[in-house]
Amino acid sequence: MISDAASALNGNPFFQEFQPRHFEKLLSLGTEVHFAKDQIIFPEGDETPVFYMIVSGRVALEAGGAGEKFRIQILYPNEELGWSSVLGRKKQFQARALEPVGALAFDVAALRAACASNPYFGCAFFERLLTVVAERLQITRSQLVAVLSGRPAEGHRRE
Repeated sequence: MISDAASALNGNPFFQEFQPRHFEKLLSLGTEVHFAKDQIIFPEGDETPVFYMIVSGRVALEAGGAGEKFRIQILYPNEELGWSSVLGRKKQFQARALEPVGALAFDVAALRAACASNPYFGCAFFERLLTVVAERLQITRSQLVAVLSGRPAEGHRRE
């Protein structure tokens, strides 16, 4: 699947600033993984040091509260999952496969070593990662505003 993943991820905005050799380097660090429908990829608060690039399928990011899970966002192919582990933090949300999911999993220690050994690669990777963090914070903020204003927040509640 790595060659399939390369095709699927080619053109992904995450890699826009990457040189071809850096894209290939990142792909070489990835391991193909699969998750079944409704499988929990990681629970909220998880500390497993793995970062994912979704190749196929959809993943729900969910937060717990009042004994329920609330959907915060749905991730699609070519999106990133588990950014907090790259920063050495606990996972902020639970991730659940909404359908069969294929992804590339990256060991965070290997990823950080690759970033440290090549400053251009590391800078491009972390700049993009910060963009992902900012986008996720904006989506979460939008969900919060919708809920607090009494408007339905699309996709916030678990199916």
